[in-house]
Amino acid sequence: MTANWHISRRTLLRGVGASVALPLLDVMLPGGVAEAASIAPAAMAGKTAIPTRMAFVFIPNGVNVSEWFPAKADGASSALELTPTLEPLKNVKNQVSLLQGLTLSGAMAHGDGPGDHARSAAAFLTGAHPYKTAGKDIHLGISVDQFAAQHIGDHTRFPSLELGLDRTQTVGNCDSGYSCAYVSNIAWRSDTSPVPKEVDPGEAFDRLFGPQGASAASAEVSARRLNDRKSVLDYVLNDTHRLNARLGKSDQKKLDEFTTSIREVEKRVETARAEKTVMAKPDMPRPDGIPEKLSEHMDLMYDLMALAFRMDVTRIGTYMIARDGSNRTFRELDISEGHHTLSHHGHAPDKLAALKKIDYFHLQHFARFLEKLQDIKEGTGTLLDHSMIMLGSGICDGDRHNHNNLPVLLAGKGGNAIKPGRNMRYSDGTPLCNLYMNMLEAMGVKAERFGDSSGTLRGLA
Repeated sequence: MTANWHISRRTLLRGVGASVALPLLDVMLPGGVAEAASIAPAAMAGKTAIPTRMAFVFIPNGVNVSEWFPAKADGASSALELTPTLEPLKNVKNQVSLLQGLTLSGAMAHGDGPGDHARSAAAFLTGAHPYKTAGKDIHLGISVDQFAAQHIGDHTRFPSLELGLDRTQTVGNCDSGYSCAYVSNIAWRSDTSPVPKEVDPGEAFDRLFGPQGASAASAEVSARRLNDRKSVLDYVLNDTHRLNARLGKSDQKKLDEFTTSIREVEKRVETARAEKTVMAKPDMPRPDGIPEKLSEHMDLMYDLMALAFRMDVTRIGTYMIARDGSNRTFRELDISEGHHTLSHHGHAPDKLAALKKIDYFHLQHFARFLEKLQDIKEGTGTLLDHSMIMLGSGICDGDRHNHNNLPVLLAGKGGNAIKPGRNMRYSDGTPLCNLYMNMLEAMGVKAERFGDSSGTLRGLA
């Protein structure tokens, strides 16, 4: 490898029916890692810089409040204290902040009566109050992820990535006269257009690694690859060998680890498909890749988002763990009663204990995702250093259906725009959309306001 050899951040490994975007390699940075770390942002204009990513993870039905929030302390902020429920975050504690006092006014009734679950999901990323209808005349507002995608989405192959575990519904009455579109979606391209989420890990994988600008011939090869369950890496092997021969040892190691991570995810996707292929009839559509176990489904979707961010095929993502009001049972936790039913706990100890287990389960898998991002090196930092990952719910206590003092976690440094590792306490009623203003700013997206924002959150930087 020559000392002055560089490749573009947009370089792809190509094969007929497949394409693989590369992770950030030292050879993509001007002067290598050390020099790139010392270059001022203005001097990086026109050169490969390390991008900032942001993602939003939605959990339904609120949380067990007494087990989520630490005991109140004096002052506006303090070092993050991990309650028993937050304990899974211990390995990334210095990368996570707990934000208290944030409110979704758009999720409140405002004279519309019941329907808190629909309003919770609808307002979560829009800050808007949904028009109450079970028909097609839905009306809400653009979500913060799509607002950002409209401004910077053309920098990547996909403007944004929408993932979830429950299939999207767009018609019918799903909550006290509110359309199912409100309950089932957190990403909204416009006032009237929710963005469908991908719930099948197999389909998401195929989308990330499918051919770009596919011809009819390459599409046919791609279909054959999927049916034969051949690895996407087999189709880009020649490009991989040619590139690897020119890389330094550090980048060779990165490329090897990257392709290994792709194959590991691909194997899990194909295992899920194979389990269902056994039951499929010859004339049936190709089986989906949704695993039977919730934990495996959840982790696969997190891993696909990590791959998408690592390859820089998108910088914006949403992940809806479940539709709000979901009554999912958690068989892996030996919980037979539905989540929504349990959220109306009436302070019953057994229901509160079950809710604590569910909250802990959600955070175990969220922490696993954060640790994965933390383990991926980018320049002199990590992928988590260059990300902002927000997890939260549009309801605080499911028994009260309140939309103030929401359970909100913010992970990552956002390219040094965020100082994590703290418990930040804001005045009750502070708009959640103020956080979105901080995040948009860190993404380089200018906005005078978003949703019901009244400014930015102080003290995050």
